[in-house]
Amino acid sequence: MIQGRGIIYVAIAGLLAMLGGIIWYASLDNPQLGMAEIQLTTVKVVNTNTIDNRASLEVSFLIKNPGEKTFTVSNIDYELSANGKSLGRGAYSTEDIALPGRALFIPNGQIELPTTFYLTFSDNIADEYNSIINGQELKFNAKGKMTVESAFSLVEKEFETSQ
Repeated sequence: MIQGRGIIYVAIAGLLAMLGGIIWYASLDNPQLGMAEIQLTTVKVVNTNTIDNRASLEVSFLIKNPGEKTFTVSNIDYELSANGKSLGRGAYSTEDIALPGRALFIPNGQIELPTTFYLTFSDNIADEYNSIINGQELKFNAKGKMTVESAFSLVEKEFETSQ
């Protein structure tokens, strides 16, 4: 009876060691994933609705992979600002797409990821809103968090970038 318990304890210890090894192995990708770079490239008006005082903007981010590990980007949550005033929050997401169906960032590769940002007029951003829909030059800034994934690991990386 004591031998039976000993085997169970050894089996549990072996299982825990194996799980620890898997977690350790998966974390080996983290430094490479953390090397991902993000840059705000364009913000342009796609559509305006003068009745509801709304505009759809295309916000594009250039993602670069300077590392040696292929990865995907599943999520970019950001706050968009124009001339220092916050316009609101936006997101790029492929979380509902399986890993093989996402854009692959190969070593030394780069891909531009566009996303739609919905801008609504308010008194706080009246000058910026009018400048945007009239095509005037503004300095845009995006600040947020990007989720970078490999087959075994993921890293959330904070960023701030200007156009």
